[in-house]
Amino acid sequence: MQRSMDGKPGAVLVTGASTGIGRACALHLSELGYQVFAGVRKLEDGEALQRDASGALQWLFLDVTDEESVRQAQKSIESQAGVPGLAGLVNNAGVAVASPLEFIPLAEFRRQIEINVIGQLQVTQAFLPLLRKGRGRLVFVGSISGRVTTPMLGPYSASKFAVNAMADALHRELMPWGIHVAVVEPGRIATPIWDKSIRSAQELRSRLPQAAEQYYGVIMDKLAKRTASKTGGTPVEEVSRVVAHALGAAKPKRRYLVGRDARIGALMAWLFPVHILDQLIIAQRGIRKK
Repeated sequence: MQRSMDGKPGAVLVTGASTGIGRACALHLSELGYQVFAGVRKLEDGEALQRDASGALQWLFLDVTDEESVRQAQKSIESQAGVPGLAGLVNNAGVAVASPLEFIPLAEFRRQIEINVIGQLQVTQAFLPLLRKGRGRLVFVGSISGRVTTPMLGPYSASKFAVNAMADALHRELMPWGIHVAVVEPGRIATPIWDKSIRSAQELRSRLPQAAEQYYGVIMDKLAKRTASKTGGTPVEEVSRVVAHALGAAKPKRRYLVGRDARIGALMAWLFPVHILDQLIIAQRGIRKK
């Protein structure tokens, strides 16, 4: 990783920095001396970040699904004086769509993939020239759901499995330029994404056909209750420390599991045959065979 002329770690872009993991990463990296560019979609979120940052942090409007927004962000960062390139890109922006796949409106599934996968690739393509210039690193915020799929989270899991595949391909394609690509895979994190997901899931559920309620109502109730529980989530600051390691360590990992539940989930997926894993997940979710 190339440092700036004053010896500081260099410049990084964090997408989805308004709340949760992205916000924690932007603030923590600014504390560590990075020049942070924080992508947000609302003025008030950017101003709040600016107030709370203890180091160099500049917010900018960035909608990862909007080609023009990404282009303008790229131009803005490229034009900054004293930014020879990017030391890192943290692809964090994302949403969590919860619904039974049998009944999910295809527009909602497309939205999930558009934000979590295509949006990440669009940002990556736009900023790879600056990463090459800065000999930087690329970090994707994935999820344990990218290894283990649970009922009602099929759309979200599909997007995170795709992120893992995309990160693997990029790492191997970018090796000649020494651009390291890592995936941070949190388990359950105390972050507003799940509060937003609950509200979104409730609204989406109201639009599903009656058969969806008949077949999956009990399962959806249990997921909502489990998601709404405020206990057991790993602090978001732990994720930000792991992201900082992926960006700055001499020997960064390719995969970072964050949280006890993530480590247990990954171990289960590695140890057990798929039919045993099915039974464990179904039992854990309280699902009974019809």
